[in-house]
Amino acid sequence: MIAVPRLITPGVIATELGAPLHRVLHVLATRRHIRPRAKAGTIRLYSQTAIAQVRHELHAIDARRGEGVARD
Repeated sequence: MIAVPRLITPGVIATELGAPLHRVLHVLATRRHIRPRAKAGTIRLYSQTAIAQVRHELHAIDARRGEGVARD
């Protein structure tokens, strides 16, 4: 039996991360190392590893902005 990969949309990534869709789309548009695995018409489909990559990039953006850091 051939294993069929589960491909996901940017909306599913946003839902799984609990992040706004516009932030996920920004990361996907600006980080060239996160590439779609397939396209269905105009819809880009990503692998499960994209979730971890997007999560990492969102955390990096927040860290550079100083969000989530306790302040006096």
